[in-house]
Amino acid sequence: MINQQKVIVVLPAYNAARTLEQTYNEIPFDIVDDVILTDDHSADNTVEVGKNLGIKHIIVHEKNRGYGGNQKSCYAQALELGADIVVMLHPDYQYTPKLIPSMVYLIGNNVYDVVLGSRILNNGARKGGMPLYKYIANRFLTLFQNILMGQKLSEYHTGYRVFSRKALTSINYKDNSEDFIFDNQMLAQLCMEKMEIGEVSCPTKYFPEASSINFSRSVTYGLGVLGVSIKYFLHNQGITKSKLFNSK
Repeated sequence: MINQQKVIVVLPAYNAARTLEQTYNEIPFDIVDDVILTDDHSADNTVEVGKNLGIKHIIVHEKNRGYGGNQKSCYAQALELGADIVVMLHPDYQYTPKLIPSMVYLIGNNVYDVVLGSRILNNGARKGGMPLYKYIANRFLTLFQNILMGQKLSEYHTGYRVFSRKALTSINYKDNSEDFIFDNQMLAQLCMEKMEIGEVSCPTKYFPEASSINFSRSVTYGLGVLGVSIKYFLHNQGITKSKLFNSK
């Protein structure tokens, strides 16, 4: 706990058996109260590894729902367990759990509602092996989003995020896509609700076991990001209304 606030780490997993233990062992349990593992119908023994590690809360999807659907299960369970602060950490060890205290304290001390682990600050993305085309796309999309959404974030596409309970319960994330665009929709909704969003410089690692979408999926995601940003701008200006931003 931090300042009497319950901290829960959620691990949205898909074929994470080879990296789950390494990720789990670096979670700082001096401040983390509980862990939730959600397995999105993996083809490996992710669930078995989780059980061997002693993870008490394991959700198993009977069919693959997608990255967004996996997160929906995570957040619903975390809120049900009484989480005040929820850490979304990929169990593929692409992001280090060692940053959890720094990110969580910013929310626990009422500085921000949401904290992102940014791969762009301090050049963490390229140092960690992010493909050049993904880095260029990240910078273009982030610039486009900052202009249309009136923000100054260094990136919108990190998978390392910490949320206050207030942030999660203020938006209709359950109605979002179950694919990769879920993350972007969620951030846009949080911006629309005027949530305070902070960033922490985060190193990242690209290696064979780390999850990463291919080029064609990246293109689909990029087009989806552009669409979300345009919807945000038009809705915010009162030109059109989007159900994506219906206030909860």
